Amino acid sequence: MEPSYLALHSSGELTRRAKVARDRLSACDLCPRECGLDRTQGELGYCDTGRLARVASFDLHWGEEDPLVGQGGSGTIFFSHCNLGCVFCQNWDISRGPQHGGEQGIEVAPNQLAWMMLELQRRGAENINLVSPSHVAAQILEALILAVADGLTLPLVWNTGGYDSPRTLALLDGVVDIYMPDTKFHDPDIAKRFCNAPDYPERARAAIATMHAQVGDLTLDDNGVATRGLLVRHLVMPDDLAGTAHWMRFLAGLSKNTYVNIMGQYRPCGQAHVFPELARAVTASEVKKAKEIARDAGLTRLDRRKGGIVRFLMQKSPSR
Repeated sequence: MEPSYLALHSSGELTRRAKVARDRLSACDLCPRECGLDRTQGELGYCDTGRLARVASFDLHWGEEDPLVGQGGSGTIFFSHCNLGCVFCQNWDISRGPQHGGEQGIEVAPNQLAWMMLELQRRGAENINLVSPSHVAAQILEALILAVADGLTLPLVWNTGGYDSPRTLALLDGVVDIYMPDTKFHDPDIAKRFCNAPDYPERARAAIATMHAQVGDLTLDDNGVATRGLLVRHLVMPDDLAGTAHWMRFLAGLSKNTYVNIMGQYRPCGQAHVFPELARAVTASEVKKAKEIARDAGLTRLDRRKGGIVRFLMQKSPSR
């Protein structure tokens, strides 16, 4: 299945969209924060990122969902910083800038980011997995033009916290093949407390509905590898802080065939120790209950880890 961005590139539409996104950097409103600062002149808003994207790392990744990993691995590009800033982030050193105790990453020009995409393709990646991309949508579109011109043909994965602007998502229509948003919090007060975004629930619902309208349910090829569609992640939180039942009903309302990964990996990271309600890992019974809630809502495609996690653990083994 040919990535849809190839046709947009051939028609010149991809170049037009990149320019629109780049122009919006001058009074940035690419994400729901709408900081309004001039990133083209180095002004830094909530995301701590100026004119150029910063990359923390890029590599083949084997720990993603099996439909993304396939046989070649998911070609992940981890962008530094984030537009959401959850206090318990498991990638705190990557997601938060120096003023919050994180790291900078490496600032990359469009041709360098394009090279990373092409290098991952050369190494056999199944897709280009853009991790925390919401604040660098313009920079990604600029780089994609160059990468496509040099032969990029892999599906693009938009691996996001779910705090995305529908207006920016409109620029990605026909560009992104696989959307992979989080569903974090249903309660605005909890969202305000843990990611300073009381509008997260309504923004995420609008974004995910837009994503589904663009790409539909997740489709797989004959090898079980994702080619297009929506894959949603839901992190189970202690004492149901995420509001699992609300999110599962919402996702089932989009489609009973929505592919959902109920994630039981929460543990206190980042600044979670400051908040008593975040100070423990989730229990096996909480994860089991969350999966039951998803099934009761009518969702039929819950992620089951198979080969991907085994390969990931083998890859990380000191004996290899």
